[in-house]
Amino acid sequence: MIALLQRVAEARVEVEGRVLGKIGQGVLLFVCAEPDDTDASADKLVDKVLRMRIFADAAGKMNLDLAAVGGGLLVISQFTLAADTSSGNRPGFSRAAAPELGRRIYERVLASAAARHGEVASGEFGADMKVHLINDGPVTIPLSVRGPA
Repeated sequence: MIALLQRVAEARVEVEGRVLGKIGQGVLLFVCAEPDDTDASADKLVDKVLRMRIFADAAGKMNLDLAAVGGGLLVISQFTLAADTSSGNRPGFSRAAAPELGRRIYERVLASAAARHGEVASGEFGADMKVHLINDGPVTIPLSVRGPA
């Protein structure tokens, strides 16, 4: 799996002018499934994100995780994270999972996150989404996760 985590002061996602999901302080997570991804990859990604210590403690050090700050998690599917830009000017997306697998893995990420964290919001798989965010820091971290190891 490929993911991009952003620490946010707030974020929301809209489809056709309707707000589908929104959070205050927390993590905006863009997720892209790859062809070899499994439920185990999705669970491992969620574990990593929920344990990521990217929020400031009383001393101002990035030492707290999402639960410690009572933050929300907004999960957005984004197959373009798998873009291959090695040749030409048009990106290729052959590294992204087929839509059926991509949807299944995305839904597993959402279910896994909801089972372990209190506030989880999402966009709509395959939709033309408008994502609004205030990046806090900015803190933006690329993640790559394979199944259990």
